Amino acid sequence: QVQLVESGGGLVQAGGSLRLSCAASGSIFRINAMGWYRQVPGKQRELVAAITSGGTTNYAGSVKGRFTISRDNAKNTVNLKMNSLKPEVTAVYYCQAKVITSDLYRYDYWGQGTQVTVSS
Repeated sequence: QVQLVESGGGLVQAGGSLRLSCAASGSIFRINAMGWYRQVPGKQRELVAAITSGGTTNYAGSVKGRFTISRDNAKNTVNLKMNSLKPEVTAVYYCQAKVITSDLYRYDYWGQGTQVTVSS
């Protein structure tokens, strides 16, 4: 069993910053990629940013230059620093981890989601 716990969402004014954090725990052998997705009502969940265990990053075009993803492999954590926030990024943000469990199964785990609201 693996759990992802997110923190750091909230309400911020346009132009402000937020930092999301996610910690994975449980029966983990190794975590490959970790990432952040977001979803608004009526739309599909979409990738915001991802990072491999080696540190290679991938960003949605709309957030490049404003968001930064980072991770600590030793602590099984991933962070998303969001700067210059705009109202259109308002969504529920989900952490995802591509985990190899202690019994060597590969599975994608998700956090419970954290609300990010940017007011204009």
